[in-house]
Amino acid sequence: MASSLNSWSFGFFSLTLTTLAIISKTSVAAPVYQPSSWALAHATFYGDETASETTGGACGYVNLVSNDYGTDTAALSTTLFNNGFTCYQIKCVQSPWCYSGVQSTTVTTTNLCPPNWGQDSSNGGWCNPPRVHFDMSKPAFMKIAQWKAGIIPVMYRRVPCVRSGGLRFSFQGNGYWLLVYVMNVGGGGDIATMWVKGSKTGWISMSHNWGASYQAFAALRGQSLSFKITSYTTKETIICWNVAPANWNVGLTYKTNVNFH
Repeated sequence: MASSLNSWSFGFFSLTLTTLAIISKTSVAAPVYQPSSWALAHATFYGDETASETTGGACGYVNLVSNDYGTDTAALSTTLFNNGFTCYQIKCVQSPWCYSGVQSTTVTTTNLCPPNWGQDSSNGGWCNPPRVHFDMSKPAFMKIAQWKAGIIPVMYRRVPCVRSGGLRFSFQGNGYWLLVYVMNVGGGGDIATMWVKGSKTGWISMSHNWGASYQAFAALRGQSLSFKITSYTTKETIICWNVAPANWNVGLTYKTNVNFH
């Protein structure tokens, strides 16, 4: 009888440890990007109220409106720019042109504001290093200040990119060269590394092409495709299984229900 009791006690102890291990594993939260501290910069705007001139840019987003980025976008000076993707909260300060009662607006950085070495950095060369500068779309600028101001001092901080839905993968290239634009990236908004896996292959490392695009030189036609992505900021890695079916084609965008936090 004692032997049976000891056996039951050991089994119960093992079951308890297993249960605790399962609970511990499932309760670990994914890394969440935290806002940075506030810092001082300046902001201007470009384009008109339609923000038509902000479409495309240095990140490969093509049509920002159809890709759900809207017109709340900005170009960064090279001091801040890192292939775009990121999100910033911006508020107008210390200027009579600031709208009273407006706390801030949040923009996605989708473009580069290049240096203008022909102008002094304090008079026209706003994006010359080492200046930290935001060249906002006009609709975004007009949310915090009157456009007649031209240039305003702002406080800014980097914040999580809050996205609706999962990552989106827009395909270009051909059967032997897959070029993928990654859109709707949440969390830190940035990507460090990316892999693709065909239903008949292992994980294939993709190289950064430019902006929001990554490429793989591999024969992947006729295979369903999955993607693995690591965030540069949080180091979180997520896997998007079976993003595209075996009959995938270029020119199409495939959606997932997975995203960074």
